[in-house]
Amino acid sequence: MKILVTGGTGLIGSALVHRLLANYQVTITSRDPQRALKLFGPAVQVARNLDELGDLSEFYAVINLQGENIAQRRWTERQKLRLEQSRWGITRELTERIQVATNPPQVFISGSAIGYYGAQGTTPVTESTAVDTPDDFAHRLCVEWERLALAAQSAQTRVCVLRTGVVLAQRGGALQKMLPPYLLGLGGVIGSGQQGFSWIHLDDMVDIIIFLLNRDDCVGVYNGTAPQPVTQAEFSKTLAKVLRKSHFMKIPAWGLKLALGELSQMVVTGQLVLPARLQQAGYAFRFESVEEALRDCLLPAS
Repeated sequence: MKILVTGGTGLIGSALVHRLLANYQVTITSRDPQRALKLFGPAVQVARNLDELGDLSEFYAVINLQGENIAQRRWTERQKLRLEQSRWGITRELTERIQVATNPPQVFISGSAIGYYGAQGTTPVTESTAVDTPDDFAHRLCVEWERLALAAQSAQTRVCVLRTGVVLAQRGGALQKMLPPYLLGLGGVIGSGQQGFSWIHLDDMVDIIIFLLNRDDCVGVYNGTAPQPVTQAEFSKTLAKVLRKSHFMKIPAWGLKLALGELSQMVVTGQLVLPARLQQAGYAFRFESVEEALRDCLLPAS
């Protein structure tokens, strides 16, 4: 069976593609085919864009992971537009091609993010939590992203949307960007430290996508987060502990706002997101505690 993956060279996508190759024929879209072929080898088919693939009838499933890093730079109006276009454009095009396909893909799994929930303080949230934060950019971004994906749902195509938390990985991703100050013994609390930090290990993220791919009874929105979210203070303290470094710094909220602008709200407020629907469906997490996940990512196997 054939599977199409957009965003296949990203952190989650590249790990997923390597796993899928054991059982599927995989096609990815990439503006740099040579880089993609170097990453995966000739077993992967590479298309520069969707126009090269027609109406998607040849694919059993489509997995959409494309989107510019939301925390890459300050949220200027131009950057907000780029973030929207990088998510909405590809998702709209995939949905439209699925809708007109002679033989539509049976499964469409599309990314989203826990930014959907906006600022929730210390109150845990699940997929059933009512959210109304129209002034929050991340929320608005995810609402439209999800709407475009869910429009592909039909009797022929099952759609799953994954609201992803902070992905912890051995190489790349958010964790690698956090490490420098901690390695220097300068780690510490951001703002109050009581804001939620909802994380997930990369291995679980890949396993969840494959789990949803193979479960015909799974449909709709799922939180791609570990079952034990923590406060930012707890995450920071645990990271310093795993690295055996001191933990005494404190970054005030106003300092972060000065440095990051509106983007800082996502860091200072946070959410405690629970994967209720995945657990109800029977998914068993490999990494439930953040210390266990950090040790796997940062310490060499003995």
